[in-house]
Amino acid sequence: MSTRVPRLVIAAPASGSGKTTVATGLMRAFADAGLAVSPHKVGPDYIDPGYHALATGRPGRNLDAYMCGPERVAPLFLHGAAGCDLAVVEGVMGLYDGASGQGELASTAHVAKLLRAPVVLVVDASSQSRSVAALVHGFASWDPEVRVAGVILNKVGSDRHEALLREALEESGVPVLGAVRRAAQVHTPSRHLGLVPVAERRSDAVDAVAEFAARVRQGCDLEALLALARSAPPLVEEAWTPALWAGVPQGDGGTSHAVQAMGEGGHNATTDPRPNGAPVIAVAGGPAFTFTYAEHTELLTAAGAQVATFDPLRDESLPPDTSAVVIGGGFPEMYAAELSANEPLRKAVAALAATGAPVAAECAGLLYLARSLDGKPMCGVLDADARMSERLTLGYREAVAIADNPLAAAGTRVRGHEFHRTVIEPAAGAAPAWGFTHPHRQVEGFVQGGVHASYLHTHWAGAPGAASRLVERARR
Repeated sequence: MSTRVPRLVIAAPASGSGKTTVATGLMRAFADAGLAVSPHKVGPDYIDPGYHALATGRPGRNLDAYMCGPERVAPLFLHGAAGCDLAVVEGVMGLYDGASGQGELASTAHVAKLLRAPVVLVVDASSQSRSVAALVHGFASWDPEVRVAGVILNKVGSDRHEALLREALEESGVPVLGAVRRAAQVHTPSRHLGLVPVAERRSDAVDAVAEFAARVRQGCDLEALLALARSAPPLVEEAWTPALWAGVPQGDGGTSHAVQAMGEGGHNATTDPRPNGAPVIAVAGGPAFTFTYAEHTELLTAAGAQVATFDPLRDESLPPDTSAVVIGGGFPEMYAAELSANEPLRKAVAALAATGAPVAAECAGLLYLARSLDGKPMCGVLDADARMSERLTLGYREAVAIADNPLAAAGTRVRGHEFHRTVIEPAAGAAPAWGFTHPHRQVEGFVQGGVHASYLHTHWAGAPGAASRLVERARR
């Protein structure tokens, strides 16, 4: 069996070249033309997929060969792109930059090869003319398995500048598929961990995405780009399915689409047609907790849970009948005062944790469970204090679970990543969650009762059994 999905990978020689602007603009431009566009992002980044979702109306999905394994990249891609007319994959860093010290693993080039997808190179042309040909030639010839099939010139200064660039690239053999003019920058504010997420600036983000699309439509040959996408060969892999990965037999309802409905008290409940008694798993959302992967909710639902989202900034109680809580990453440091002021919810989370119910927290969730964050009271589940620091902690990690916890049995090996500018003091009475084995050895995180809290972000499509284990603990 093979599946044909028109697809493009949008890459660049280096970060800062304009990948996000061009990729998001292309997604929106093609969506505005009536195509169903599937958005994807190489690597672990949570923020760009939010802009992709805004551009396409579909969940932004990550393709991470390090955390999920190379063998799952194409299946996860096919899962996300099912029923779509076109898939656009935004790369990460420079085209050939991958996991530190591990060759091409998890690079944009690696993912492009796994997807057998043509690559369009976005080049910042603002400070060069004829040299652009040498740059493109080098990237196109470096790895013959990577098909660099077109160039989009970004930050072009004038008609004369564009003519010089196009003339030079005629010698490279790589066609120019677009030239986006240098202009006053679209307002896309950043801070210590990158762009400000869509959830924090939705109206401004809508305008920014529309401007990205307008610039792409004006400067790019959309027909040629679509023809290039349609030249990609069929994929022979089987699509990944949450039901099978969660261990749910086909026909058990696990593959049904979730139905969104507003629950009591403003909670956003995700339900599906399951027998009464499905455990309610509350998942934190809202502006302070935006870092999550689309597959996590799908896996929890497939494993038999009823997923209900809550916003720790505004909801004063957990969703009714909550049996477990998942608190992902985000920016609680930007909302510490508001989170602290919501004392009823902080007490509700602490009370649930005190019963031994499963609580899984990553990064921002870890900070929220602490006694304090930058001196402001948090939930107090962990006897530990967190604070902002000057040091950025960033990178992939290999880890082994030290103690049994709601997500993994002791000895389970996982791959994840860290991305934070905070530190937390050790929590008295808690065991470490993980022992890092790469790139350096250390223990990290906390396991206490039913609580698993850690800086380590994991992708459950690369962590067999995590969602099912959490749901089973919630059933108890």
